[in-house]
Amino acid sequence: MSGNPNSQTIKNPKPSYEPKEKGPELNDRDRVNDILAMEKYLTDSFNVSAREASHPALHEDILTVLMETHRCQYDMYEMMFKKGHYKLEGEQQAKLDQTYDQFLKYATQFPYSSQLQ
Repeated sequence: MSGNPNSQTIKNPKPSYEPKEKGPELNDRDRVNDILAMEKYLTDSFNVSAREASHPALHEDILTVLMETHRCQYDMYEMMFKKGHYKLEGEQQAKLDQTYDQFLKYATQFPYSSQLQ
């Protein structure tokens, strides 16, 4: 929770077939969560591999696999959100604007800040 009383929770209901209390057995959520964690690990590893690849063809192949892995990770997240396993907190536009303005002030310290505006 963001702690903002004006924020709005965005979520889907959990499937009716899931027990109210989690037992020690693996369920669908556990399995998809494990896949999601693995996909996150793979994207991190492929990011490093893409940076370190010294051959152009290998670099392109790794980038292709990296993008596929990112898509799979996002699909797993979307599935979990649709099944009610993740929730989001909506934020007021004024708070978003304030954060954006704060970032722009920090961005003036970046070596290439003109690209951000």
